Amino acid sequence: MKMTMTYQITQPYNDITVERYLLEQGYSQKLIRHLRNTENGLTIDQKLVYTIHKLKEGDILTVLISEEESSENIVPTKMPLHIVYEDEHLMVVNKEAGIPIHPSQGNFYNTLANGIAYYFKEKGENFIYRAINRLDRDTTGLLILAKNPFSACILSDMVKKREISRRYLAIVCGKLPEQGIIDTPISRVEGSTIERCTSQDGEDARTHYKRLYYEPTTDHSLVGLKLETGRTHQIRVHLKSIGFPLPGDFLYHPDYRYIKRQALHSFRLDFLHPIKKVPLSFEAPIPEDMQFLGITSAKDLWDCEF
Repeated sequence: MKMTMTYQITQPYNDITVERYLLEQGYSQKLIRHLRNTENGLTIDQKLVYTIHKLKEGDILTVLISEEESSENIVPTKMPLHIVYEDEHLMVVNKEAGIPIHPSQGNFYNTLANGIAYYFKEKGENFIYRAINRLDRDTTGLLILAKNPFSACILSDMVKKREISRRYLAIVCGKLPEQGIIDTPISRVEGSTIERCTSQDGEDARTHYKRLYYEPTTDHSLVGLKLETGRTHQIRVHLKSIGFPLPGDFLYHPDYRYIKRQALHSFRLDFLHPIKKVPLSFEAPIPEDMQFLGITSAKDLWDCEF
């Protein structure tokens, strides 16, 4: 993969170093080090410059981002992929249930990373796997992948600054209150490598929720959720902590009468494109196994203001 970025230097950046300028554009120190070691990685008027070079108003700085490798130890595996959006900088994928995001012990061939590796192998393109947001194996919905190190730098920073709006749909047992905020720290359960619990000694975690629909026949609620933080199992643990667990959750509420996995779906993503700076908004339809309440679309139920 090779990509060229061109910047015309304006007066506010006169007399600052190339390194300082790149940092302000969103490049990481690691990527800047990579550019130093790339042939013609940093040039002005086709002449190589160093990161300590001081820029002048009117300069045209050209950055060559080059990656010749693909992710090691990820075996390409053919699998269905639901690509919602793709350009030269990023992809948005609608992930199915039962698909881990990264390879791990016992999951070497069946992960989203394996499917993405196959997708790019078939296109004859190198690709480093960079998942920007995380979803549990059995959580469905939207996931962002960065296609180059520059977009990865900016998107990762956007996650840290909470500039990517993530909205989820869940089904919970019982009639959830109309709306509220769960503001309770989360920590690892002692003696467990994966299970989490609410604990005053844990990491800060805040979940906003709103009941969108209640089905009295099954005694379940469809819930809209927004996260301020991204702790492991945050939605599942928070909703259980207030008495409204997700059905089908093998860790926190293994009730499989209506669904065979936790009823959680990454429904919507809103963020600025990391390079083009235009607003992007994506929605993923409610998966079939979460339609047992009779609701097939949440568009008419969702109120963004909560």
